[in-house]
Amino acid sequence: MNENPAACGECPEGRVKDPAGRCVMPEVTFASFILSLNTSALYHMGELPHPETGRKIVDRELAKHTIDTLALLAEKTRGNLDPNEQELLTRILYELKMRFVKLG
Repeated sequence: MNENPAACGECPEGRVKDPAGRCVMPEVTFASFILSLNTSALYHMGELPHPETGRKIVDRELAKHTIDTLALLAEKTRGNLDPNEQELLTRILYELKMRFVKLG
C-alpha cells in the first residue's frame, strides 16, 4: 500500500488540491470558520466521535464556550455579513443552542 496519499491522487484529510495539483489547506472563509466552530461544538456535545478512537465524549463546558464564541461573532458582525453568511451563522447558532438544551 502506498504511504503517500498525494501520489495516489488523494490528499491527506483536511487538505484539498490547488490548481497546480498540490495538497494544501483549503481557503479560510467566514463560512468555513463558522462550520469549523459548529463541528467543534458538535464534537464537545458528543454528537461526533473522536476521529482516532471513535469514542463520543460530552464536555458541556467546552460546548458552551464554543456556542458562546459563535454568539459573540454574531453580535460583533451584525450588519457586516452578506445574507448567506448571516443565515448560516443564525441557523447554526440556533441549532447548537437547541442541541445543548437537550443535553440536560
